[in-house]
Amino acid sequence: MSPEAYAALRHLHVTLVGASGALFALRALAVLGGARWPLSMWLRIASVALDTLLFAAGVTLWVRLGLNPLRDHWLGVKLVLLAVYVVLGAWALRRAPTRRAKAGCLVAALAVFGFMVTVAVTRHPLGLLRP
Repeated sequence: MSPEAYAALRHLHVTLVGASGALFALRALAVLGGARWPLSMWLRIASVALDTLLFAAGVTLWVRLGLNPLRDHWLGVKLVLLAVYVVLGAWALRRAPTRRAKAGCLVAALAVFGFMVTVAVTRHPLGLLRP
């Protein structure tokens, strides 16, 4: 992969990470405020489409760089954190039974999201917590 192609793909991935995280936070905060629009079909479809593009860009980077989540432990940790983030996000948006539970899931999801970013940036399973 040429340096230019890598830079473009990495930039796309990072941009999609920011857009996905911002859209989730906006939707979850609006749900906490009692709004119904964050759960509309068109916004849910847009969110899934954005996250699908994000995942595709990430997988393309793995393949092009020859990364393996079983060998490159930071990537494996990032994938596990992604699953935790998705579950917490679903609870924050619609599954948690109370506003307080939704808020707790939102805070936890954003913490996981932030930690996932530090793992990616440092390429270390402990992210910024590494010794």
